[in-house]
Amino acid sequence: MSQSKRTPLYDLHVSLGAKMVDFAGYAMPVQYPAGILKEHRHTRAAAGLFDISHMGQVWLEGKNALRQIETLMPGDFQEMASGQIRYSFLLNEQGGVIDDLMVTRPVEAESVYIVINASGREEDFAHMRKHLPQMQMRMMDERAMLALQGPEAAKVLARFCDAPSKLKFMYGSHFNVAEAGPCFISRSGYTGEDGFEISVPNATVEKFMRALLAQAEVAPVGLGARDSLRLEAGFCLYGHDLDPVTTPVEANLVWAIGKRRRREGGFVGAGNVQKQLEQGVIRKRVGIKPEGRALAREHTAINDERGQRIGDVTSGGFGPSVDGPVCMGYVETRFAAPGTRLFLSVRGNSLPAVVTTLPFVPHRYWKG
Repeated sequence: MSQSKRTPLYDLHVSLGAKMVDFAGYAMPVQYPAGILKEHRHTRAAAGLFDISHMGQVWLEGKNALRQIETLMPGDFQEMASGQIRYSFLLNEQGGVIDDLMVTRPVEAESVYIVINASGREEDFAHMRKHLPQMQMRMMDERAMLALQGPEAAKVLARFCDAPSKLKFMYGSHFNVAEAGPCFISRSGYTGEDGFEISVPNATVEKFMRALLAQAEVAPVGLGARDSLRLEAGFCLYGHDLDPVTTPVEANLVWAIGKRRRREGGFVGAGNVQKQLEQGVIRKRVGIKPEGRALAREHTAINDERGQRIGDVTSGGFGPSVDGPVCMGYVETRFAAPGTRLFLSVRGNSLPAVVTTLPFVPHRYWKG
């Protein structure tokens, strides 16, 4: 912890009684005194507030910016509307995922705004610089980031700006926010709930977070509940469900590869990705619902009815909203159909489970 970087909200987290841990090189709150279970349920019922300032915010500018980005990622960015956001990936030459990220087409011409994972901040930035030498790019270290998530998030944020009435799911724009000043706000998130991710100047982020926490609907939420929320929503966590030897096809994320891009290619790793799209893959990411109450954690072996190992759990834990254990993992493709019976090796016991369609809880985005 002594070597961890601190976000501009570190002192506020400590004053709120947060338990701080190192995450991707940053001192981050894993939970507050209410505890992970209550924080999770509060987000599903009202509005949870997350510090996500450890995420990297990158601004790129250059001629034919969206076309240039398409040489590096498989998203169909040129057809995006102004303000639209798409989920995508940085891939290596084999089609493995270097990182997953969010790409926005801002109102500014010939510009791209990208949010990357904390664990890959420096590597991703260097990768983009190497492959896009004609583009000007900078890491926006002068800005922090908050996520306000939950069914009451729009009502709360409307007290500070008009973003809730202007944005639908997966769109973002600039807004002048009371208590915070000029912010870039996207209607997106990592919980499956309606919500907003807000890029805030470092100088005003603590004041703004305090103002949000003063609202009756809002409670602070740490990394622990963020993880259980995203798992219930069926979202991947880089370094667990995604890595450099796993392709988007294997990860069951083909929907994030533009149809035109699947056909035309032209991005790093396209050869293997197109081959897998045509010929299929030997393993796939699936949702798994264990029977009973025992939790299946990461690295748990997944077996067939004969006891033969057919895969591994990559994310697992207790799902408060489903009141039971949930997990995701990779299995041989012939076992990937929903309803398939599996067996999980947990502490020497073979526990029955079933492949389940993701997400474990319905997404509740506001699409207008």
